[in-house]
Amino acid sequence: MASSTAMEVEEKPSSPRIRPARPGPRAMAATALALGHQMPAVGLGVWRMESPAIRGLIHSALRAGYRHFDCAADYQNEAEVGDALAEAFETGLVKREDLFITTKLWNSDHGHVLEACKDSLKKLRLDYLDLYLIHFPVATKHTGVGTTASALGDDGVLDIDTTISLETTWHAMEDLVSKGLVRSIGISNYDIFLTRDILAYAKIKPAVNQIETHPYFQRESLVKFCQKHGICVTAHTPLGGSTANTEWFGSVSCLDDPVIKSLAEKYGKTLAQLVLRWGLQRNTVVIPKTSKVERLEENFAVFDFDISGEDMEKMKALDRNYRTNQPAKFWGIDLYA
Repeated sequence: MASSTAMEVEEKPSSPRIRPARPGPRAMAATALALGHQMPAVGLGVWRMESPAIRGLIHSALRAGYRHFDCAADYQNEAEVGDALAEAFETGLVKREDLFITTKLWNSDHGHVLEACKDSLKKLRLDYLDLYLIHFPVATKHTGVGTTASALGDDGVLDIDTTISLETTWHAMEDLVSKGLVRSIGISNYDIFLTRDILAYAKIKPAVNQIETHPYFQRESLVKFCQKHGICVTAHTPLGGSTANTEWFGSVSCLDDPVIKSLAEKYGKTLAQLVLRWGLQRNTVVIPKTSKVERLEENFAVFDFDISGEDMEKMKALDRNYRTNQPAKFWGIDLYA
């Protein structure tokens, strides 16, 4: 079983910087994480990826140069992703050591971290994870390892387990590193206060904070705080949710903004390419989701141009503090309040 042995090394806090790497057939970029591991700066998110399409999409992504895949127990497709990866390894399409695989601990498994991690590994058909994240900073009623139902109380509100602290969950995550099951550990959807707290009690500091951030929800203070303390920021929903979040939450996409349309035309790029490049130039990792093969290459082709400082300022002015991903719709409670 592959593992990381340099888990207690403390690095001087610094903003993670994008630098060249060699994971795919094209020039890519990677960011250095705590403990010395490298995470490709562009990944493919598999949220809402339909099971029948996963094999083709994963293999097409690998051929396009993707080496970073973002999964989660809650997405309910780890087994299909695992089958696609196993076939890719067996056929020589890619080697396991060339990939960076992330998955996430679901809310109902905060008291069962080891079991949940092993369950994800089994489904993904892997010996280790490159990155394991706490999906949301909340423990909820346990519904059984491998199940990700969000149990609601009689009042229709998420059944939060107040007996499990985030500190307890984090120390269980740290144990996964010592056991060789996980190379890096991190957090997701943590605000400044929670991130500050985890830095105070962590023996192994979070390598990553994965948050929603895009031109309409830039979260500059949180991004800078994380980077100041050596935590890489990964942008989920980097395109503002687009069609997926419009369908689920009725949100507005930044891709419809006239400033973004004008700048995309100026640089001769698609709207998505411009927004993803903006994310990279903020030194964030971006994990766009697509279920269309033709968009895979488009979203990956973002390393051959730079947005000028003046135009970065124009995009900075677009911030609306506008969150598009709203789980309160399903949970009956706004955890971000």
